Amino acid sequence: MAVIGVLGGVFDPPHLGHVALARAAIRELGLDELLVTVVADPGHKVPASPVEVRVELVRLAFEAVPEARVEVDEHARTVDSLEARGLVDPFFVIGADELAAFERWKSPERVLELARLAVAMRSGVSRDELEAVRARLGADDRIVEFAMEPVAISSTEIRERVARGEPVEDLVPPAVAAAIVRLGLYRGAE
Repeated sequence: MAVIGVLGGVFDPPHLGHVALARAAIRELGLDELLVTVVADPGHKVPASPVEVRVELVRLAFEAVPEARVEVDEHARTVDSLEARGLVDPFFVIGADELAAFERWKSPERVLELARLAVAMRSGVSRDELEAVRARLGADDRIVEFAMEPVAISSTEIRERVARGEPVEDLVPPAVAAAIVRLGLYRGAE
């Protein structure tokens, strides 16, 4: 049976940190396929770009990752997305910072029934805090950690730099940087 991972997000825009996370997850978890889901209408933030644009950017960002398959996710919440997809015990890839907030997600216990959490360990998140979350969840066998070199990039930082007319080629894949210019994205952002 194929080992499948899911990496979901708003990706507004996708950046080198997202690609590094995907590559680390594929390598460290032995993934045969990584489903990269672009959330159409996230419940926690309003995207700066429409989903069609973000999907195009994600396809460009992940074109050099052969295991990646890009899809739109019509569900605002992870649990609803996993329920609808019906995947067999996939890894849901997140960063350590997201594990720290995982208990505030919609139906975290159900998420852990539907998928194993694959947590990219990075600096900046307290090990004690993560251990406390794991203990409260009581599902240690459903949470897997993997190592990743930290990549300090945020989509917000990219949008702000574009709005100021600054280059972003050091933060996003070249094809994404070209598309941001070609489509005139983020010039009035934040």
